Amino acid sequence: MLNKKSVDDINVKGQRVLVRCDFNVPLKDGKITDENRLVAALPTIKKLIADGGKVILCSHLGKPKGEPKPELSLAPVAKRLSELLGQEVKFAADPEVVGPNAKAAVAAMKDGEVVLLENTRYRAEETKNGEAFSKELASLADVFVNDAFGTAHRAHCSNVGVTQYVKTSVVGYLMQKEINFLGNAVNNPERPFVAILGGAKVADKLNVIANLLEKCDTLIIGGGMAYTFLKAKGYEVGTSLVDDEKIDYCKEMMEKAEKLGKKLLLPVDTTIAKEFPNPIDAEIEVSVVPSNEIPADMMGLDIGTKTAELYAEAVKSAKTVVWNGPMGVFENPILAKGTIAVAKSLAETDATTIIGGGDSAAAVNTLGFGDKMTHISTGGGASLEFLEGKELPGVAAANDL
Repeated sequence: MLNKKSVDDINVKGQRVLVRCDFNVPLKDGKITDENRLVAALPTIKKLIADGGKVILCSHLGKPKGEPKPELSLAPVAKRLSELLGQEVKFAADPEVVGPNAKAAVAAMKDGEVVLLENTRYRAEETKNGEAFSKELASLADVFVNDAFGTAHRAHCSNVGVTQYVKTSVVGYLMQKEINFLGNAVNNPERPFVAILGGAKVADKLNVIANLLEKCDTLIIGGGMAYTFLKAKGYEVGTSLVDDEKIDYCKEMMEKAEKLGKKLLLPVDTTIAKEFPNPIDAEIEVSVVPSNEIPADMMGLDIGTKTAELYAEAVKSAKTVVWNGPMGVFENPILAKGTIAVAKSLAETDATTIIGGGDSAAAVNTLGFGDKMTHISTGGGASLEFLEGKELPGVAAANDL
C-alpha cells in the first residue's frame, strides 16, 4: 500500500539485524500479564532466524524517563520470548542500552541467534531522536527492521534516527499488516465503508472525523463525544460530557456530511444515570430515554437500545468497517451494552472489520470478540494518526520498494 520494503525483500544471512519491536507489555510483580504484543512480534523474528540473520531485538517499556529503573527492565521479556521461540534469547543488561554486554553479545553471535537489548528509554536521548544514541544503535547492525507500529507516530532514535546510519531499513510483518489494513481501509476501501467513532472527547478526534467524512459512506458517532454533537443540534444533554468549545465544529461536520451526501448517525436514545459510576464498575441505576429528552440533572453514559439496533443495521450492509472508541463506559457491565452490541454486529458481518487500537481494541478483546475481527491494530495513537491521514515518521523512514 505505501510501497515499503519488507523483510521479504531482503537477504539477511550472516547479517546483524536490529529489530525494533513493541514489547511495551503490562507487568505485575515482574510477570507479564498480557503477552499479545510478544506473540504479535513472533512471525517477523522467526522469519529472520530461519533466514540466518543475527537477530538483535530492541524496544521501550513504560516511561523510565531516561534513567535505568529495574522495574521497567526488559529481562522478563527475554525470559518469556525464549520460551515462545523455543531457543535462548540472550539478554544484554546494560543501563546505557548499547554497552559492554550488548557489544560482547552481538560480537559473539552466530547466524540464527537472538539477543535482546535493555529498555531503549533508559536513555534520555531516545525520545528526542538524539544523534549519538541513534549512531550507537546503528553500530550494532547491518540491517534495520521496524516492526513496532505502536510507536510509528513518534520520531525516536530506535525507530527513525537509526535509519539514517543503516543502509537497509525495512518493515516487519506486523508493521506491514497495519499499513495494509489501516492504509487500504482509509485510502482504498471496499464500499460501502462505515466508520464508527466513539470515546470521550471530540477534541481527540477532530482531524479523524474530518478525514473520515471525506472517505467513508456512513459515519457513526457514539461514546462521550456524541453529546457535543447532540448539543450542537440544540438538544438538552443534562450533565453529560460536553466539549463546549467544539460545538461549532460539530455543526460544521454535520453540514459537511450533508453537503458530501454522507450519512452521519448520532444516538437516537441514550442510557442515562445520576452520575458517573465510582468506582468505574460499581452497581448503577440507569434508564433509557430519547436523545432529545435527557433530564437536566442526568448524564448520558452509553448509547441506548434503539441506537444499538440502528448502528448494527448500518454495519450489516457494509463491506469495510473501521471502529475507533467505545460507545459508552464499557468498563462497567451495565454501561457496556452499546459497545457489546456494536462489537457483536461487527463479529457477525462478512465485511473487513478493522479495530483502531487503544480502548476499542481493549473493548473487543475484553468482551470476547477479538478473534472475530479481521484486524485489531496494535497502536492507539499511531492508528488514530493513520486515520487522520497523517504520515507516520516510523513508516516513512523505511526504504521504498
